[in-house]
Amino acid sequence: MRGAVSALAFAAAIAPAGAQNMSERLNDYPTEARADYVFGCMATNGQSRAVLSRCACSIDVIASILPYDKYVQAETVLSLQQVGGEQTAMFKSAVVPRTMVAELRRAQAEAEMLCF
Repeated sequence: MRGAVSALAFAAAIAPAGAQNMSERLNDYPTEARADYVFGCMATNGQSRAVLSRCACSIDVIASILPYDKYVQAETVLSLQQVGGEQTAMFKSAVVPRTMVAELRRAQAEAEMLCF
């Protein structure tokens, strides 16, 4: 009987609810987004195993600080800021887009300090 209770307790501990908590804790960044970040980071910093570990650490730190939707918004603003012309000027001067980018930059700076 004791073994059955222990097995049930173990099954409850590894049930999907536990997976949801892990997902929430990691801010639910999709694997593709993490891999894309790591590829870009490695292209900038080198193609070694040590750099792979540092880049993976970096996106994990960013994910712990910035929810995924805010990360996507800030990355979108950064992309739009690189385009010239009047239509994208608001993304360079408006307060809200600048704040989004500033939050991303702060998360990146903390990741840089912790991982590199």
